[in-house]
Amino acid sequence: MSLGDLSAAKRSGRKLVGVVAWDYQMARIADRVGVDIVSVGDTVGTNLWGQDNPLEVTLDEMLVVCKAVRRGVRRALVSCDFPFGPLQQGPDEAVRAALRLVKEGGADMVKLDGAADYTDGVEAVVRAGIPVFAQFGVTPQSALRHGVAYANAAGPGAVVTAELADEMLRQALALQAAGAAILDFTNSGPVVGPAVVAGVDIPVVGGFGGGPWLDGRIRMVHAAIGYAAGGLDSPPDTYANVAQIAFDALGEYACDVRAGRQIKGQPR
Repeated sequence: MSLGDLSAAKRSGRKLVGVVAWDYQMARIADRVGVDIVSVGDTVGTNLWGQDNPLEVTLDEMLVVCKAVRRGVRRALVSCDFPFGPLQQGPDEAVRAALRLVKEGGADMVKLDGAADYTDGVEAVVRAGIPVFAQFGVTPQSALRHGVAYANAAGPGAVVTAELADEMLRQALALQAAGAAILDFTNSGPVVGPAVVAGVDIPVVGGFGGGPWLDGRIRMVHAAIGYAAGGLDSPPDTYANVAQIAFDALGEYACDVRAGRQIKGQPR
């Protein structure tokens, strides 16, 4: 995959497939499936490491995870998230962080959350020769400003105002003008989402609050396969329930050990 392939996909109407992965094995599997983008998300802290605060993740930790994913990917584009901090500290710090993620982590591009508020940082990173995956979208604050309930703006009912739709399109166009290669539109909804897709030339994908109206989707691997332990208590609406599979397998292993039998995968 290349940046040119992303643009070609939008022009041809081919939907882009993205996943968020945090480890070598999952990255290998996703790459063999043929996904277009493997995104190394800063949500690794809360979703994989059990951290309470999503802002705890550091740049050094993101580098460790990015290197692992890079080793597992041969075909797809690898994007790595900025942790909270470098983008907010200004363009110079943003460039320094981006250079580390590319040079040390092996990322093909960097993902900047809340990028619409930091277009100067986006421009600086692009000027340094590093492609940017820019995130923006409907937030509780932006919905409130336009007199729309947040759930209605992003949910299936999608009650939006013309002003909110215009704001989202303005943000998308500003990020495109700043040089972003691809956009991640959070909570796009079925009304504003198609308008933004039609209004910009670069691909628009989405995770939470997205849908088939976008140029593609991005989903955490662990969410797609039901990896979270919560799946043991409530069957998840996912493509598998890996938590239950793992629970059952480890239960069988424990039974073999306690019964004095040789365990699977070991010489008998």
